[in-house]
Order: sequence, then C-alpha cells, then structure tokens
Amino acid sequence: MEVLRPERREAREPEKREHFSGPVQLHYLLRPEQPGGVELIGVYFSAGARTVPHVHSTDQALYILEGEGIVATEDERRTVRPGDIAVIPAGSWHWHGATPTSAMAHLSMRPAGPTDWTVDRKNWGEIG
Repeated sequence: MEVLRPERREAREPEKREHFSGPVQLHYLLRPEQPGGVELIGVYFSAGARTVPHVHSTDQALYILEGEGIVATEDERRTVRPGDIAVIPAGSWHWHGATPTSAMAHLSMRPAGPTDWTVDRKNWGEIG
C-alpha cells in the first residue's frame, strides 16, 4: 500500500510542453510503465493555462484540489471547483485547465494507457 499526497513544491515543468497552453507544472505521484497500473498526476495550472484537446484510451477522473477550472468535451464546458470530480469516459475528446482569471489544480487519475494528443482542436480556441 502507498499513501500519496500531491504537492505543488514537488511539481516540475511538463516533459512535453506542446500538450499545454500556458504555465503548467506536474507532480507525478504514480507513473506506471505497463498499461493497467494507476497513473496519478497532480497538475497545477496558472490562470488561463490548459491542456490542448486530447483523447485517452482509458477513463480519466479529475479531482479538483484548488482554484476554479474548466473541463470541456465536444458538447459541453463545465466549471469545476475544489471537491468536484469530473469523469471523462475513454475515447472522449476533451481538454481541461484553469479559467482565464483563476489558477486551478487537479489530481488526474486513470489506468495507464495511450493518449492521442494529435486530435483536431475543434472549438478549443473559443475561451468563453
């Protein structure tokens, strides 16, 4: 058993900056090398920062730790706050990040597996 805690002071710049727009830092708590293990990442977004659209091969849960953020799919955008949990089904086009006026942090939880970061950006450029 492991007991883990996301810590901002442990967060570092992403290895692949092209997966984000704006300042973001990541704290990898669990990073399995084989598919099926649980990946846990504390993600710290500055105001206005967010992921680019992507699709995971596995379900993803985002537990909001602090601030105010947005989780968006092709069909909807939801504002999220501390204590909220957004669940994104496998195969769903989505993006997530901070609002333009508030930083946000979440814990990303999902079984390890591929992510497609080359999907069409669709309505991602529309911030409002």
